[in-house]
Amino acid sequence: MLCGLGLAGAGRAADSVPSTYDAALAGRLGADARGMRSYVLVILRTGPTRVPDGKARDAMFAGHFANIQRLADAGQLVLAGPFDDAGGDWRGLFVFAVDSIDQPRALVASDPVIRQGEMVAEYHRWYGSAAAMMLPEIHRTLTPPAPTGGAEPR
Repeated sequence: MLCGLGLAGAGRAADSVPSTYDAALAGRLGADARGMRSYVLVILRTGPTRVPDGKARDAMFAGHFANIQRLADAGQLVLAGPFDDAGGDWRGLFVFAVDSIDQPRALVASDPVIRQGEMVAEYHRWYGSAAAMMLPEIHRTLTPPAPTGGAEPR
């Protein structure tokens, strides 16, 4: 089952593949019998109101990034990031590990880019590997500490 990231059945008999199943980890990540779980995928698209360049726009995006960090710290946001699609209207995405599609609606509504009309959100149920739940933890190990006194790394 390659879609679930399990390799059993991908050219070998299932009984010849050593088991590496970790029941405690599966339980902690909310994995089902396939190692998968439900998420809500949020696509952020260009909204009707572009906030002009300047302090207000800078403050809006500072609030947006703070909101992303708050949701990640709360364990609700698994993944977030922008699209590199010059000229397209897809701006970014969020992947939430929540019980219902209504929960991210309330969480995203508080984001400054949504409140100010810079972006609008689309909500979709998504079924994917429970291993995605480990992304925030792994990401923290890949982010160097901010330098003291000087410009931030690029």
